[in-house]
Amino acid sequence: MDQDTQRTSRRGMLAGGNWIIDQVKMIDVYPKHENLANIHGQSQGSGGSPYNVLLDLAKMGAEFPLQGAGLVGKDALGQYILDDCRRNGIDPKFIAVNEDALTSYTDVMTEKEGGRRTFFHCRGANATWDGSDIDFSASDCRIFHLGYLLLLDAIDAEDPEYGTRGAALLATAQDAGLKTSLDVVSEDSDRFARIVGPALKHVDYCILNEIEASKVTGIAVRDGDKLNESAVEQTAERLMELGAREMVAIHFPEGAYACRAGGESAWQGSLALPKGYVQGAAGAGDAFCAGVLFGIHEEWSLERSLLIGTCAATACLSNPTCTDGLRSLDECLALAEQFGVGEDEA
Repeated sequence: MDQDTQRTSRRGMLAGGNWIIDQVKMIDVYPKHENLANIHGQSQGSGGSPYNVLLDLAKMGAEFPLQGAGLVGKDALGQYILDDCRRNGIDPKFIAVNEDALTSYTDVMTEKEGGRRTFFHCRGANATWDGSDIDFSASDCRIFHLGYLLLLDAIDAEDPEYGTRGAALLATAQDAGLKTSLDVVSEDSDRFARIVGPALKHVDYCILNEIEASKVTGIAVRDGDKLNESAVEQTAERLMELGAREMVAIHFPEGAYACRAGGESAWQGSLALPKGYVQGAAGAGDAFCAGVLFGIHEEWSLERSLLIGTCAATACLSNPTCTDGLRSLDECLALAEQFGVGEDEA
C-alpha cells in the first residue's frame, strides 16, 4: 500500500503534548502587587492542547477515533484525566504515568468583566515528555496533533538532526503515514523562530493565533489596534514558505483567515455576541483548532472548516472552563445563525 493510499484509509485524531488540569477562579479584578481581589466562583476543567482538542471533538460528536499521548503524574489529577478521557470516548493508550512528577496544573485567574485571563502554571510531568513512547505504527489515526510547543521542555530541546525534539517527532509521524498539525503557547519571548521554525518543516496543518504567527514570522499584523488584513495574508504565506505543507489558519478576535498550498484562501468573521455572553476565553483557541481539524479530517471545504472553528470557539466562550461550553456540531453551527457575523457587544 503506497503512502497516499495509507493516509486515505486512516481515520482518527492522535493528539499529544500538554495534559493539564485548570483550576479556574472567577475574580472581580486582577490586583496590583500587595492588593486584594475577590474570588466569586471556582471550577475545574481540562487544560492543554491535546486534552482540550480531543474533548472538544468528542463533545462536537466526531465519529472517528480519538487517541491521546503524553504524561501525567501518579496522583488524583492524573487519574482524573485518564478517567475523563475514557468517559468521553478518548483512548489514552499513549498517556503514560510518571511516578516522580506531579500532574501539570494551572491556576487560571479570569476577570468577570470581559473574561481576561492570567495563568499560574506548574509544568509537572509534561516537562519530561519527549514523545519517544508513541508507537505510531500502533495507531491508525489520520492526523497527529502536537501542542503546545514552547511549553514542553523535552519536546522543545535541541535535536542534532531536526533542530528540536518536536520537529523530530513530527517527522517520525509523517514517515509513519500520518498528517501532522501543531499549536504553540502564546508567550512574550524570542524563542519562536528557534523552536517553532524547525517544527514547521514537518507540519501539514499550522493553526495559530495572530500573536503567535507574528512571533514566528516577524510580520506585524496590526496597525495599532486595527487588524491589517494584507499583513495577515502575508503572514500565512510566510508560514507556508517556512514549511507548512498543506494549510495555514490564523485566528484573531475579529475572525480567522486560512490558505492552502494550492492557492485557495478564505476569511471568516467572528460572531456578533451580545453583552454578557463571554464567560471566559480560556480554551477558545483550542476550540477553534479542534473545529478546523474536524473539517480537515472530514475533507470539508476551507470555508466550512473555518466556520466550524469559529462556532466552536464561540461555544467555548460561554463557559469559564476550556471545554464545558462545547456542544454538538449542529448546535455549534446554530450559533452562526443565532448571532450572525459582525461587531459584538460582549
